[in-house]
Amino acid sequence: MPGFTLREAVPADAPVLARLIDGLAAFERLSHESSPDAEALARHLADDANPRCHAVLAENADGAAVGFALFFRNYSTFLTSWGVYLEDLFVLPEYRGSGVGKALLNAVARFAVDRGARRLDWSVLDWNTGAIGFYEGLGARRMDDWRTMRVTGDALRSLADG
Repeated sequence: MPGFTLREAVPADAPVLARLIDGLAAFERLSHESSPDAEALARHLADDANPRCHAVLAENADGAAVGFALFFRNYSTFLTSWGVYLEDLFVLPEYRGSGVGKALLNAVARFAVDRGARRLDWSVLDWNTGAIGFYEGLGARRMDDWRTMRVTGDALRSLADG
């Protein structure tokens, strides 16, 4: 397996990230929910975006993207401090097991530590036992007492309207 490098994604990388997001959606069996908008993503990656997301790209020796981590800052009321939420981590199947995923997660953790974040959170699908084992092997612990809740589309608009 050829080597890889990591770099911070910039707005011009949005089309490449959108393609990787499509790959992630297919892997997670959620393509029906995915419609990445490269133009919107480019705006959100800009230094002056508010709110802003960040991403790290992994590239092979030929400069082709083979994985990414996309994340943003969040806030903990219990810690009264900032944290980082890893929205997605994805590595192309042929690069899994080569250290790309760990390197991406290391880079996100470094971002968090360098900015004084007190924790790093993310979610993982309960059927993705490979990822769960990988994360636990790096020191992550499952938060089994928490459940993710989500409101979207018409339900979100209805909630907003009271």
